[in-house]
Amino acid sequence: MVQEKQSDRQQRLDNFLQAVEAAQKVQDDIIKYGLEAAHLYCDDVDGDWLETWGEDGDEQQNFVALVTNFLQSDDLVAVRVRKQLKDKSLQEIAVELEKCLSLSEEEDRIFAVKNMLAGGVAVAESNSGTGSDEIDETDFLDLAEEVLDKLTHIL
Repeated sequence: MVQEKQSDRQQRLDNFLQAVEAAQKVQDDIIKYGLEAAHLYCDDVDGDWLETWGEDGDEQQNFVALVTNFLQSDDLVAVRVRKQLKDKSLQEIAVELEKCLSLSEEEDRIFAVKNMLAGGVAVAESNSGTGSDEIDETDFLDLAEEVLDKLTHIL
């Protein structure tokens, strides 16, 4: 027990010393290079990040609004998604779809949407033990691909 406290204190002290050393290096670089030191620590110093600060939330709200409008429509895909995820609000579905679309690989996006859709109803319940799990999985994959196609056209 005493040994654990000492090793925990030693670890915290080591972490603190590393942080102090890093801060000293930043300070030395600022003294040595002046404002140009910012280029050592930031990738996009000359970009428009300051002017666009805080606009990420607007983009998310716009995305959610567009997807929510799509989900409210009479589009066959939207109707199928609403039916599948009837326990979730349209905004919840839109936020989950945004998370799925943020994945870099297309295959990952498709399977993320499929898993989201499959989460609405358990496959075993919808089959009633008929042994047709593959059909339902295929249906989920087809619907996921259709959703991603629709969202791509919308956005």
